[in-house]
Amino acid sequence: MGATGWCRLTIDDVARAAGVSKGAVSKLLTTDDETIAGLAQLASTGSPDFSVVLPEPDDAVSDLLRLAVPHEDIDAIVACLPVLRQPGPLRWLLERCVYLLAHCMDDPSTGPRLPTFPNQSKPVRRYFYVIVFLAILPQLRKLHRQRGIPEHVSWLTLTDLGRQVARHRRFHGTGGLRDPNWLVHQSTGTLYQLGRLQFERATLNKRLGPSIARAGLPDHPGDPCLSVHIPEYCGPLSPQACDDSFAAARDFFARHYPGERYRIGVCGSWLLDSQLGEYLPADSNIVQFQRRFTIRTFPANDHSILRFVFGPDASDLDQLPRRTTLERAIIGHIKAGRHWRAGSGWLTL
Repeated sequence: MGATGWCRLTIDDVARAAGVSKGAVSKLLTTDDETIAGLAQLASTGSPDFSVVLPEPDDAVSDLLRLAVPHEDIDAIVACLPVLRQPGPLRWLLERCVYLLAHCMDDPSTGPRLPTFPNQSKPVRRYFYVIVFLAILPQLRKLHRQRGIPEHVSWLTLTDLGRQVARHRRFHGTGGLRDPNWLVHQSTGTLYQLGRLQFERATLNKRLGPSIARAGLPDHPGDPCLSVHIPEYCGPLSPQACDDSFAAARDFFARHYPGERYRIGVCGSWLLDSQLGEYLPADSNIVQFQRRFTIRTFPANDHSILRFVFGPDASDLDQLPRRTTLERAIIGHIKAGRHWRAGSGWLTL
């Protein structure tokens, strides 16, 4: 069912599916069209051949530690488990989210979207999607075993959960997971971390297609590619670490996804703004990373670089830290009346 079909459902339809009142659903989530569409997608997804079972406390702690979830968050997450075992709108939403992830498993073309909570005052709402990802973990690990994914790659990839929880605390001052949709890629088997970099199974878009065609390559929009991502908290983005990651990606996908041929790697990031070269040394890791790609720049977008470097609420430039050359460059550039432009680039694998 397409997005238009999902939007035909109402809060009443979703409440009936959940077996709860319309008011209960309305209090839980916003009632905008995007959220209704997402809820309807959840409601329309068929139930797979497994039951959603939440781990017992000791097992949950073990999993959370392996997933690099910060220690100060673990007790609060475990305390939410009994609430999500009880019938009601939260339990229904939990099960439907797990079913949707299972339905989209190993298929990079699906792009599922999970609804978010507008009110995150309660821990059970802030940690809700941490527990969703705990609940899908057995199915995801089963997929990894079927694909022959090495254990160390599987767990390194999944530590992105802990990274996102740490990022939430860094920028919001509390534990939680505000936007779960980035982790959909890891939780459906479409993204893997191979050393310093992450690689997502994707398709070429129209923005880079003309540039690739001018280079005389046979790849066109819609063809398979690997989307390259740079995770935080993983040490320097050194040329050697990147070389090792690209070499690992070539071997990994040829071995574990032999039916999918990847010749092109793409990257869309604030890191690919060539203006950074005006402020950073030529031998800096960022500038050397840029040189790997043929880059196309986007229109002005200060928000992207501010969000990734300083956090989602960065707005008052005078209140932002200036601890590093990069931070000083970002703020000084904007104060000089100029704008940052995220870039999109490609390279051959």
